[in-house]
Amino acid sequence: MKTGLIILLLTLRVSLCAQTVHVGNAVAGFTLKNVDGKVVSLGDYPKAKGFIIVFTCNHCPFAKLYTQRLNELACQYGPLGFVLLAINSSDNVLLESESFGKMVEQSRNQHFAFPYLQDAQQIVARAFGASRTPQAFVLLKENNKLIIKYEGAIDDNGAEPGNVVHRYVADAINNLLNGKPVAIAETKSVGCAIKFKTPL
Repeated sequence: MKTGLIILLLTLRVSLCAQTVHVGNAVAGFTLKNVDGKVVSLGDYPKAKGFIIVFTCNHCPFAKLYTQRLNELACQYGPLGFVLLAINSSDNVLLESESFGKMVEQSRNQHFAFPYLQDAQQIVARAFGASRTPQAFVLLKENNKLIIKYEGAIDDNGAEPGNVVHRYVADAINNLLNGKPVAIAETKSVGCAIKFKTPL
């Protein structure tokens, strides 16, 4: 019985790792609970041209620097067809600050202009290969599939918004809206490590 359970767990772990995606790959849909108590899936936005997926959390000082910038991205590009969804995949058992209740408070206090989803089982973070907060992915609908066109940092200056030179996420979307390839498709995410319940 124990041997069978171990094999099952290993199989599940390998399966999750095998779903890791990178720029140019298609990403599977997902359904997660939003801070308003409703479930949200990519399929809820049939008219979307694509998505901005941002892995973030409550406790990371670096992630906190981007609240206003995420609101701006959501308000600027949502009407143009790119929906921003923020996902909290941090261990909500080890870190009380990442509980669903704290997510609700964070969203309300910071006036989030976008859904804030809880990835309690950390399946979505593992499937995307996300490891930092914040870490962004820009997805584009192509032939009924969602293709990753950009992954990495939101921009090149977390501490000083006024001194940002490269707005990586915004630049990627602008390229796509103009029918051009993304000029900078990958960058390194800088921030706190996502706290996984079990090692990757």
